[in-house]
Amino acid sequence: MRKILLMAASCLLVLACGKTETTQKDQFIFVRQPGGPDLGYSPESGVTLIKDGRHLFKDLDRNGVLDPYEDWRLDYRERARDLAGKLSKEQIAGLMLYSEHQAVPTDPEGYWSSLYNGTTLAKSGLPHSAINDNQKAFLKNDNLRAVLVVRLESPRIGAEWNNNLQAFCEGIDFGIPVNISSDPRNEAEAKAEFNAGSGGQISLWPCQLGLAATFDPALVEEFGRIASKEYRALGIATALSPQADLGTEPRWFRTYGTFGESPELAADMVRAYIDGFQTTGRKGWGNESVNAMVKHWPGGGSGEGGRDAHYSFGKYSVYPGNGFQTLMRPFLEGAFKLRRGTEAASAVMPYYTVSYGQDPSGNNVGNGYSAYIVDTLLRHKYGYDGVVCTDWAVTHNHEKVEWALGKCWGYETASEAERHYAILKAGVDQFGGNNAMGPVLDAYKLWADEFGEESARSRFEESAVRLLLNMFRTGLFENPYVDPDVTEEVVGCPEFMKKGYDAQVKSVVMLKNHGGALPVDTCCKVYVPKTHIAPSKGFFGPMTEDDSWEYRVDTAVVAKFYDVVEDPADADFALVYMNEPYGPQGYEVEDREAGGNGYIPISLQYEDYTAADAREVSLAGGDPLESFINRSYRGKTVSVYDKDDLEALRSTRSLMGDKPVVVAVTAMRPMVFSEIDPLADAVLIGFSIQDQAYLEIISGAAEPSGLLPVQMPASMKEVELQCEDLPWDMTPYTDLDGNVYDFAYGLNWKGVISDARTRKYAR
Repeated sequence: MRKILLMAASCLLVLACGKTETTQKDQFIFVRQPGGPDLGYSPESGVTLIKDGRHLFKDLDRNGVLDPYEDWRLDYRERARDLAGKLSKEQIAGLMLYSEHQAVPTDPEGYWSSLYNGTTLAKSGLPHSAINDNQKAFLKNDNLRAVLVVRLESPRIGAEWNNNLQAFCEGIDFGIPVNISSDPRNEAEAKAEFNAGSGGQISLWPCQLGLAATFDPALVEEFGRIASKEYRALGIATALSPQADLGTEPRWFRTYGTFGESPELAADMVRAYIDGFQTTGRKGWGNESVNAMVKHWPGGGSGEGGRDAHYSFGKYSVYPGNGFQTLMRPFLEGAFKLRRGTEAASAVMPYYTVSYGQDPSGNNVGNGYSAYIVDTLLRHKYGYDGVVCTDWAVTHNHEKVEWALGKCWGYETASEAERHYAILKAGVDQFGGNNAMGPVLDAYKLWADEFGEESARSRFEESAVRLLLNMFRTGLFENPYVDPDVTEEVVGCPEFMKKGYDAQVKSVVMLKNHGGALPVDTCCKVYVPKTHIAPSKGFFGPMTEDDSWEYRVDTAVVAKFYDVVEDPADADFALVYMNEPYGPQGYEVEDREAGGNGYIPISLQYEDYTAADAREVSLAGGDPLESFINRSYRGKTVSVYDKDDLEALRSTRSLMGDKPVVVAVTAMRPMVFSEIDPLADAVLIGFSIQDQAYLEIISGAAEPSGLLPVQMPASMKEVELQCEDLPWDMTPYTDLDGNVYDFAYGLNWKGVISDARTRKYAR
């Protein structure tokens, strides 16, 4: 059968145009035709080609007729409307699903586990790029077509897995392709060494906060162009990024994913990021475009006390400075006002958070449930007609205050069907982290019961058109397949790796350089201390469970620049790598079990912190699992997990005497520098970069040029007294040299940087 189909396709190609080129790669056929898009299909799916005039088209529904949705000459929206009208409500319900996180391959047990043909992957004999049983079920039985991938074993495995998914779905019903997506994949691994010939996994760049520290939108757009090429080579057509949230609340642990606290800088960076991802060449949408799902509408960075809405203890965003409108500016002035032809971000994700007190009706619910936040503001006031997708697991049950599982804020006591229905009524199109179509069909029935079958069908088709548009505009219907050999050449190629590394170096901010301590000649000897690593907790539980003494830096990388010595007496200078103060994120079960309310401070300093200046009464509160409203933590004390980083610095200062001590701090948000400043001669700060990037500055191989994208507070009292929703409302720290660690501050070899960037963005 396969040979017959291949022969038929070959004959058709000859008839179509003598210049048409066809190649076969593994079980896939790729067709390049003049005057039309490249086509890719799997003969085993039953799809053949249709000739119309001089052009070729995929017969995706295998009916022998060129349907409008198969005709690439037509407008994207016309094609989407045609296909939406053909789909059953079950098929549209599947389009409305967005999968739980997928790992390729899955583990034999645990969170990432799944079976392959009823057994483990090892026993199945299948390749690591095979589709697992869970994936087959939600693709075929639940009609799901939006898949979120997190872990890929390698670029080749990722490419092959994409091809397997696409071939599987191409043979079902209307041949709707899979829209694979990813959270940001290009952030640097600190200890990974850069070399000019590196490549293979993916290019490594600073996190968004680090990109913001460059104050260079053109660099961010270049990042978008490069990352989108890597994404498409992996089969990924949607980026669950960028974060357009403003980093106005210094304690928020997701500040690292923002472009800082400036509305103007963030708007420019968000626009550049999306333009880079979504634009194919100069023509706007095309087969090199990656949909950008901008998040988190209307801004998720003002959680009270810095707590995060992944947890019910952080569900409330507050606006003591009346800054609600300010937080939307990166969306309204950036994401929705693009310059390269695609007009606006193709998708928007509301955050879990309850925008407390903003709905005039007094309805305080999670933003994905809020008709005011989505329908009234986003859809009607601001005219956004793209896809709106909930954040992950908002329809799942909420069982414990401290768990980051179900996040149905405001609908904790509702049924799953009622939650889906409320979200549909709010104007949302897609349910993040939901693999099963049953609850969506239940919501359809609730709509039909209230408004009639015709209205329910119309509402479903409205979302279907938006969801299909993002597949048509990125060329997935014509060719969703990739060549694994090309994938290995593109993803993490030396050129892209060098671009990312250069951006890392450019993002480093020099905060202090007392007496010209930097640069240090590479002929010098350096002492690098170890640090005590204590047990700590992360997002999903323990990060480290055992005490240990470790280097915060790979000394082999340091040895590429300096002679590393063990005795401080032999060293010319010391280099101390530190992590930002990191501790509990605003809630502790132990406090609750001891009779407290569970709420504790979030500290940005190494020394133990007592919240003497915190609010006596919280601005927001309330949860079905709590018998109180006041979430204040005033007077409570908290310790950070990595307080021994400061002790390592103190010890090093003592051991080095008058010899220079250089500090390199890796931070993900603002921090208090009053503890570090008296102990250091030079201080560098970086945001999710490789250790090696600091050494380029320390050695003088590169001049520092980064600027602070956020203020560094003078004290924790400043943090407590600031407004969660306003930028620039803290007194910044002033160091012993008189430098003020304010937004847009940074040093180069000549002193405080003053250039076109500071003139444009500094306050």
